[in-house]
Amino acid sequence: MSESFDIRDELKLFTGEAPLFPLPNVVQLPHTWQPLHIFEPRYRAMIADALDSNRLIAMALLHPKQELAYETKNAKIYNVVCLGRIAVEEKLPDGRFNLALRGLCRARIESEIDTNRPYRTAELTLLSDFYSSEPTIDRHHRQRELLAGATEILPELQSDPLLHQLLEAELPLGVLCDVLGHSLGLSTIDAQSLLEERNVDIRSDLVLAHLRQRQRTLAAGIASGFPPAFSRN
Repeated sequence: MSESFDIRDELKLFTGEAPLFPLPNVVQLPHTWQPLHIFEPRYRAMIADALDSNRLIAMALLHPKQELAYETKNAKIYNVVCLGRIAVEEKLPDGRFNLALRGLCRARIESEIDTNRPYRTAELTLLSDFYSSEPTIDRHHRQRELLAGATEILPELQSDPLLHQLLEAELPLGVLCDVLGHSLGLSTIDAQSLLEERNVDIRSDLVLAHLRQRQRTLAAGIASGFPPAFSRN
C-alpha cells in the first residue's frame, strides 16, 4: 500500500475510546481530508483535549430532524463513524481552531461513556474492509473503470497529484472507493451509506452508480457541484 494511505502506525494510538463530533451535514470517509472550523466552546474543549492526548476524534452524522437536540448529548447519531486524526491545527487568538482531519478507519459505536466533559465520548470497534474470497466483480477491471469514470467527470483530478498517485500505486479497491466517493461530493445520506458499507465489492458498486449518475447529469448540462463544501461545526 502507498505510504500515504498506510494508517497502521496512527491506529496504534487508538485506546478503544474516542470523542464524538456529531454534525448534521458532514460525513468523513477513511483516507480523506476534512477541513473543520471549531468555534463552539464544547468542541474547543474536545479539540484541546485531543491535542493533549492521541489527536483522535470520531466524526459522526446526526440523524435528520435533530435540530432541537443538537446542543445536548442526546441527539441521535448514526452508529457507524469515521475515526480521524488531527493532522494540522491552527489555534486562533480567540480560542477557535482551524483543523485538517485525516480520516483513518470506519468504526462502530458500541456504547457512549458518561463523563463530566461537555462533549460526547464513546467506546468504538474499528471496522476493517471486507474482501470476499468469492468476488462478485473483477476488482482489477473495476479499479480501472472507476478511475476512468472519475477522470471523465472530474477533470480537476487530471492535474491533481492525488490522481497520479492513485494511477501509479497499487491501492486496495476499498481505499480508492473512499477517495473517489469523497471527491464526488455526495449527499450526507449517500456518503453515510458508503461509510457503512464494509463489503468492498458492494461499495465499489455504489461508487460506480454515483459516477454513472453524474455522467448522465453532466450530459444533461446540469452542474456537478464539485468540490465538497468547507465544513463548520
